[in-house]
Amino acid sequence: MIPTERLEAINTEYESLRQRIADPAEMNDQRAYKKLNRKFSELQEIINVIEKLEKNKKQLEQAKNLIHTEKDHDMIAMAKEEIADLEADAEALMVVLKDMLAPKDPNDEKNVIIEIRAGTGGEEAALFVADLYRMYTRYADTKKWSKTEISVNPTGLGGFKEVIFSLDGQDVYGNMRFEAGVHRVQRVPETEAMGRVHTSAITVAVLPEAEEIDLVINDSDIKIDITRSSGAGGQHVNTTDSAVRLTHLPTGLVVVCQNERSQIQNKAKAMNVLRSRLLDIEIAKQEAEVSSSRKAQVGTGDRSAKIRTYNFPQSRITDHRINLTTYQLTAVLSGELDEFIDALKIAYKNERLS
Repeated sequence: MIPTERLEAINTEYESLRQRIADPAEMNDQRAYKKLNRKFSELQEIINVIEKLEKNKKQLEQAKNLIHTEKDHDMIAMAKEEIADLEADAEALMVVLKDMLAPKDPNDEKNVIIEIRAGTGGEEAALFVADLYRMYTRYADTKKWSKTEISVNPTGLGGFKEVIFSLDGQDVYGNMRFEAGVHRVQRVPETEAMGRVHTSAITVAVLPEAEEIDLVINDSDIKIDITRSSGAGGQHVNTTDSAVRLTHLPTGLVVVCQNERSQIQNKAKAMNVLRSRLLDIEIAKQEAEVSSSRKAQVGTGDRSAKIRTYNFPQSRITDHRINLTTYQLTAVLSGELDEFIDALKIAYKNERLS
């Protein structure tokens, strides 16, 4: 059982947050207010489970009392069946509650920046970038996360060499972190006259959005270049020097942002991406240290590992980390990712506990 003091503390914190959210003064700092809302939503889910357990407990007491007071054999039999169902429900709810109260990775609640890049396969890989971009957008819609494009590099046939975007919402990194790695696609390209199946690959990077308090970047470590934007985006692209390229001298990381009309906006977005890439490097180092002491499959520091294969002729998707295969390729590409992500979260949790 969960200690009563713990449950009382949760209720107290929940009531405190509910009052703070209703206070207009809290809205002055929008970033802090979003965090407040996320924490409130998290506690609200816990409170909902606690209330279901309380309701279950009362129903269970009533059913047990009925057995001792009722003389009708049929009613007693029905009460016993109800008790069995209620006890099973209580056990399941307790598992959920314990999971909610278990210590979380502090990065799980962060927003993310996702970078999808075409690898081997030419135009076919670029088209698959577009497929995964659409898949993640639809998945984000189901989670009620907001999406912001940071940088896109389209090709002539409807694909993308690269797409960078951010997702903002509750526990985004905790869900999306498992999408990082190499995604492989096997299908017949539209341009293939012989109907042969080709294998292409793209890479997905999932970066926890880093704030200035997460790490400090010295101005002297950054080289800033302002250039004329290129590509689609409106007349301003070819007439203003608004594109910003940041080079982090200690690591050699380069970030280019040109989607916005002003240098200031592009620089702010580029800095956000750079800061998040540096934080991701630190997280990868920590995970690599863990991997060196045991075989870590899910929480791995190797961001170049092949994680999933999408086979179009057989409508099959296989996640190689947990050996999970489904034949619902169309549904998954439409944003129904929960089966994979839920299984990966369980595997990751078990991995950490071991």
